[in-house]
Amino acid sequence: MIHQLEPITALATAPGIGAIAVIRVSGEGAISLTNKLFRGKDLTQQPSHTAHFGTFRSSADAIIDEVLVTVFQSPKSFTKEDVVEISCHGSEFIIRQILTELTSAGARLAKPGEFTQRAFLNGQFDLVQAEAVADVIAADSAASHRAALSQLRGGFSKQLTELRQQLIDFVALVELELDFGEEDVEFAKRDQLRGLMQTIRGVIQPLIDSFTAGNVIKNGVPTVIVGKPNAGKSTLLNALLNEEKAIVSDIPGTTRDVIEDELFIDGVRFRLIDTAGLRDTTDTIEAIGVARTRQQIDKAALVVYLFDGTTTTPDDLLQAIAELDESGKPYVLVGNKADAVSDATRQTLDGSPYALSAVANVPGNVPTAPRIIWISAKDAQIDALKTVLSARARTDSAMQAGSSVVTNARHLQHLTATDDALAHAIAAIDAGTSADWIAMDLRIALRELGELTGEVTTDDLLASIFGRFCIGK
Repeated sequence: MIHQLEPITALATAPGIGAIAVIRVSGEGAISLTNKLFRGKDLTQQPSHTAHFGTFRSSADAIIDEVLVTVFQSPKSFTKEDVVEISCHGSEFIIRQILTELTSAGARLAKPGEFTQRAFLNGQFDLVQAEAVADVIAADSAASHRAALSQLRGGFSKQLTELRQQLIDFVALVELELDFGEEDVEFAKRDQLRGLMQTIRGVIQPLIDSFTAGNVIKNGVPTVIVGKPNAGKSTLLNALLNEEKAIVSDIPGTTRDVIEDELFIDGVRFRLIDTAGLRDTTDTIEAIGVARTRQQIDKAALVVYLFDGTTTTPDDLLQAIAELDESGKPYVLVGNKADAVSDATRQTLDGSPYALSAVANVPGNVPTAPRIIWISAKDAQIDALKTVLSARARTDSAMQAGSSVVTNARHLQHLTATDDALAHAIAAIDAGTSADWIAMDLRIALRELGELTGEVTTDDLLASIFGRFCIGK
């Protein structure tokens, strides 16, 4: 059943002055309400999905603007209600006037995310897909767009909904067994029930595992540039960003605080973090910077260790590799000042046994990647590093097109709780536990899956989710 609620209206395009703006009206009477203020064709007599040119007028019949009005009749609209979209000139004054007239005529200003909430309530899509609307709008890289679009098109939620329905059928049989508690009957075949739960866990567990990569896709890859003072970290940051973001100086310890910016490589966002040089120092301020550098390493998804190829010895590099290995973070060894490094030095650093330990930590473990990436930050000769960074992202399965990935902490919470409940139910079956204990775990699993997809909801949950949306979405 499609519920036509009271008409609501809001600006659907970004606020501010522009060539055009789109104002959306949705709900019962949206078409007739707009028709009262529109001079052109009778909108109530026009077929769905048609656009009509005319003038938008005040209640006093004064022309406010020339507009193009598009009509969408229920249920063939985003909200499944009657919807009108008014395209007008992007003047803030015109927008205010049109919204004022619409509210005076009987519409109400929409709350944040209310259009999408109505679409969800009317069965246009499930809750995971509804949340993906905001993610698609916020996507700022190819990877985040791909992940959001996958969820918007159903992603993993449709598969989980189908499996949940199968689980409901089994739960009904287990509940029926409880009604015959005094009799030794088994309506739900335990081997079939166990197999279904294992299938569901087989879908859920990779999704749980994908959250770390999904969080990186959504928020960017935290990439920390570390090394000793004067290795060229700030110069490298500037070269990657193609701007003078960080102060560059020959004086050791110039960078004393964390400097952060973003870089897009092949559609993936990297959050680059330049840090203070790693060394023991008696300078109080510099020591604070070094401590912050170590904190950033702990938070990083990837570490770029930069060293001066003209001054670094094999022992220096061996010590650095040992510290990086201890951190447990994936890292890239980057030799700077390649233009001034002799072939003999390169061969020594590239071919020594200690360098072999770094090959497993080359991002993505790319077979063709060198053990040490040689660059010249000063001359912006950094393509080799960009290639390796891109390869790191591309070899992550969660970055691949068509893969389902979890980017939302709420989804992770429900998936984890579902998996735990199913694990307990399987253990109960294996232990020969009575049906009432099995049923308890199955109910928890059903509730968690239902809250994930929106089949089980509360007003507070919907308010929390859609309250984070933009007004007009």
